[in-house]
Amino acid sequence: MIRTGFTGAGLDRADQLRLDEAALAELADREGAALLRLEGHDPVIDGDGALVWDALAALEAEAERIFLGLTEERPLFAPVPRVELGRSAWGIFPILSLMSPRDAAIWGAARSLIEWHNRHLFCGRCGAPTLLYRAGWGRHCTGCGLDHFPRVDPVVIMLAEHEGRVLVGRQPQYPPRRYSALAGFLEPGESIEEAVARELKEEAGVEVTGVRYVASQPWPFPGQLMIACIGTAASSEIVLDFNELQDAIWVDRAGVAAALAGASDAPFAAPPPFAIARTLLQAWVDAGVDGAADGLAPPPGAA
Repeated sequence: MIRTGFTGAGLDRADQLRLDEAALAELADREGAALLRLEGHDPVIDGDGALVWDALAALEAEAERIFLGLTEERPLFAPVPRVELGRSAWGIFPILSLMSPRDAAIWGAARSLIEWHNRHLFCGRCGAPTLLYRAGWGRHCTGCGLDHFPRVDPVVIMLAEHEGRVLVGRQPQYPPRRYSALAGFLEPGESIEEAVARELKEEAGVEVTGVRYVASQPWPFPGQLMIACIGTAASSEIVLDFNELQDAIWVDRAGVAAALAGASDAPFAAPPPFAIARTLLQAWVDAGVDGAADGLAPPPGAA
């Protein structure tokens, strides 16, 4: 299994306890029960880059909280602050680079849930206020009684491959020299393979076939599931959609490897380690055989 960023939290999410108010109360009273310290939505870390945890008593009695799960029987909770979003993904990257993968995964799950709660304070069907329930893994409408549950938005992120090179693109907001895999949301009634082909055609004018799945990653900005794939391009001609991309280039394995190594003469600067785009580029370099799957599987559920 390919390990990606924001995974590996290692928590027992204890779903069976989320409707058990007595059990939740016992967890909240348990010695060592901890509350994730946040600045808005952003993580607070200590000098070693570890998440900072407070006693659960630090949370005001009427404030909402999420039960994140258990780690070695220690209950972990997170607050649900009613604040505007914190730093952007780009702004939080320097902090994430100091954190362990486990802590990044715990914070990422909390951030996604917090953002979801703040977007669902009112029912989408009748407009009445909603209340947190299921230990923070749902909201219940006080009007029509509809239950709302956290959602993730599927996003395909992909490389087009052609004759030993892959396509990487650049958006205007990227840091200098940064290029990455192309990406886009799945649309209703669309398979993973169809979304990969459509997005590459729309953004870069590149047609692909033979789409194969590489890995997936939760992305907490605010709550996507990134589905990484590689497809084989029919040609190397690029027709950019400048509403989506500033530039796109084809890079061979040596160039991608140099970028991943941080070489000063690399043709581009690679995405950060916790981004699945980097995982995808590394998987392509490691495959080492142009046009071959080399263990890269079809998307889940594909025939």
